[in-house]
Amino acid sequence: MGGLGSKEISVKKVLFPFVLVLFWSCQNRSDTITVFMEDDLRKKTAYAFDELQNNLKGHELNLVFSENPEKAQFVVKTSTSKEKDANDGFSIQKEGGKLILSSENSRGALYGVLDIADQLKKGIDWYAVEEKSIAAHYPFRAIKFNLPWFSYRSGENLSLHYETCRDLKFWESFLDMMVENKFNTLTLWNLHPYMFMVQSEAFPKASPFTKAEMEEWQIFWKSLFKMAKARGIDPYIFNWNIFVSEEFSKEYNVAEYSKDSGFWGDGETNELIEQYTKEMVTNTINEYEDLAGIGITLGERMGGMTSEERRDWIDRTLIQGIKEADRKVKLFYRAPLSAGKSSEGTTSVSAEKLTREAIENIGLEDDVLLGFKFNWSHAHSSPKVSIVHGGILTDTYWKPAPKNYKGVWTMRNEDFFALRWAQPDFIRDFIQHNSQDYIGGCIIGSETYIPAKDYITKKEFQTWDYAYERQWLFYKVWGNLLYNKITPDSYFAEALAKKFDLEDASELISAWKMASQNANRFASFFRGTWDATLYTEGMTTVGGKFIDIEKMMTHPVLDSSYVNISDFVKGYFKDDQITPLQLADNTEMESNEAQKIANSIKNENQSQELQIELNDIDAWGHFGLYFADKIRGGVALQKYRVSGNDELQQEAVSHLKNALQHWKDYTQAMEKYNVSTMPYQFDQEFSWRKHIVNAENDIRIAEK
Repeated sequence: MGGLGSKEISVKKVLFPFVLVLFWSCQNRSDTITVFMEDDLRKKTAYAFDELQNNLKGHELNLVFSENPEKAQFVVKTSTSKEKDANDGFSIQKEGGKLILSSENSRGALYGVLDIADQLKKGIDWYAVEEKSIAAHYPFRAIKFNLPWFSYRSGENLSLHYETCRDLKFWESFLDMMVENKFNTLTLWNLHPYMFMVQSEAFPKASPFTKAEMEEWQIFWKSLFKMAKARGIDPYIFNWNIFVSEEFSKEYNVAEYSKDSGFWGDGETNELIEQYTKEMVTNTINEYEDLAGIGITLGERMGGMTSEERRDWIDRTLIQGIKEADRKVKLFYRAPLSAGKSSEGTTSVSAEKLTREAIENIGLEDDVLLGFKFNWSHAHSSPKVSIVHGGILTDTYWKPAPKNYKGVWTMRNEDFFALRWAQPDFIRDFIQHNSQDYIGGCIIGSETYIPAKDYITKKEFQTWDYAYERQWLFYKVWGNLLYNKITPDSYFAEALAKKFDLEDASELISAWKMASQNANRFASFFRGTWDATLYTEGMTTVGGKFIDIEKMMTHPVLDSSYVNISDFVKGYFKDDQITPLQLADNTEMESNEAQKIANSIKNENQSQELQIELNDIDAWGHFGLYFADKIRGGVALQKYRVSGNDELQQEAVSHLKNALQHWKDYTQAMEKYNVSTMPYQFDQEFSWRKHIVNAENDIRIAEK
């Protein structure tokens, strides 16, 4: 009897949840879904409900809103009235025949509704919607977007985006991508954004625009900011300092460098410029109600000023302009780019102490975001921070724990624009190393590349409208992991499978990880600092110069887990460091495996867009094989120079000949779907083919 009773109880335990699900799914089954939520929350989540309504049509269902929560089948609620420190996460639960979406703020509710809409889009029935609970990891998840007007740098690679970036259809598409991937902040950068947004009353001749032209600009900005807000995205504007309009410069005979946007050198700090700057900041905040934040830089055109003078200038102009506005905005305070009077990047404990004190006494209600460049301009390298802009960062900002600011890492990409990249394991490692209580999030983006007009893909192969769509998986892995750090690879594999109509894309995401890791390995082994010092996919350094075998052997590493070739041959390394030969072996192994998977999928699927993306995996593989043999050649050559052993010289030549063939294969892969010559910031006629001769020259160097 006892045994039978146990079985009966076990059966009941199994059946009870099933019966509950069946009961819930059968409750109030009709062609209408009744929703209850507060009016203000409904307005803030309208974008998501439009998406939900569209996807419900495929299930022959319709949404109606009710003022009575008892009659609703779907209840959306926020648990806190204060959104300042609320988490962007959400919870979907089934209770008493109702679907309950709970969140701490409107953005979390918006994400939750979009999640349900996505489930419906995948074919899941409304009554089978998956229950889940997600907490946002980083509160600040931003994209850095440099504008092509009055841009920080100049060149065709930037200016060609002007028309695209003035088109609101582009921004609508870009913002859709952002909210889909849980990015919640859009940061827009140029040298002097304010002159494109408002006109000065005190200095009417300072504007380059007529009244009608300014009205056009204002319609543009207000439309852009409104679209962002509807998607739960906070727009910020950033500048570099100290810059004015060319018209202001001519009228008042000041800051002549503003005529050609020359950002390097000393700045001017007279009273006219200060008055103008403060007024423009205040006017901009007052004009644009949906502008969420202002970003400032203690950097360009502040040469000749001490750290104290830079701080005081910022306080009198931009900070004071924020304080005098009719409403509050958030402040993003970029850590000083120089610790002294020079414009060169430097760091010092004294400058860090000064900056910390300035922020602690800044007098703003909201927490300040304090920005640093993660591994300077080359974040896609090591997941551990080694340097910031100017050098090594101490713990001055973090000890004792800050009370009114959070650190934000700027994850710059100056290393791959033509090649696609998706390495979620790197992002997971980054999060693991950089999730201290004092870190508030990240900004992802480039200085020398704008993801607007696609000028890289050959026209006949473009099946997308905009450049950022080439890197759709880049944004997907970054955005979703910054939001939910436990997002599994299966999520990205599912996205790949859906996009390319594949049964299973688990091997494909694995290939992407192995191929993309070559970018990180190279930038960890070859230390880059400012933008031009490293262009990974192009194998170039300052001046667009090819990284030859001589430089490869002696250049310092970024990540101390590695040892460079010269030190390795001298025996200057520790047992736990990765030697150049170990790096070469690992790189070769994973490059071959990535290519093998890509080629296998190529043969099974004829989708042109998939073929193009698989070609990038193949290209990264050739890059990795080139890198591996170049390392081996460098080790053998360095050993030959130390020992004089001719056999080592021949070994070096052999490896470098193999490397040459890999570079030729890499070039062929890069030219298959892309233009053969493209504008790059530090080489306006960049091509992989023109560096074949430099790969050949490495052989001649070894033969000497």
